[in-house]
Amino acid sequence: MDGGAQEIVALVEMLSKLPGLGPRSARRVALHLVKRRTQVLVPLGDMMKRVAENIRECGICGNFCTGELCDICLSRERDSRIICVVQDVADLWAMERGGDFSGRYHVLGGLLSYIDDVGPETLRIPQLIERVRAESVAEAILALSATVDGQTTVHYIAEKLVESGVSVSTLGQGVPIGGELDYLDDGTISAALKSRKTY
Repeated sequence: MDGGAQEIVALVEMLSKLPGLGPRSARRVALHLVKRRTQVLVPLGDMMKRVAENIRECGICGNFCTGELCDICLSRERDSRIICVVQDVADLWAMERGGDFSGRYHVLGGLLSYIDDVGPETLRIPQLIERVRAESVAEAILALSATVDGQTTVHYIAEKLVESGVSVSTLGQGVPIGGELDYLDDGTISAALKSRKTY
């Protein structure tokens, strides 16, 4: 196998590590990129380099941004008394798509998983608890997936936040068991937000 073929194989292996891409899909994507290297591959490589160099986590909520703080945390129009707690940035974006939530967010960076050795200190849970106390938050909406790990995380955070006297709620109807926010349509997320239940 010549050097060029080895490079393509390495590209396929790298692409196959992305969510939603198996070996066959990764091969198709790699071949498409190579065939259209001038129009797609080179600009994509340049864009990925810029993203890697410029994107960082917001110092308050964990959202992606180019500065110290994201636009949501900087906005004076957002209600700082309500924090929506999500697993990752994809869930934050899903909540924002509907335009029904006007508070602020807190991105955990994952879910508790004792099997995978992911404990509270691994996630941004201590920062959440400190933030709720420091910012006089009135309500924390735990918008986490209805999976076993999601509900374990909900119970853990709820117990910690109740001690702070904050109202804790979870998303209501419309979120199926095992469902993840990023895969739900805007109407379902909107209904779940409006019908949230006090924990």
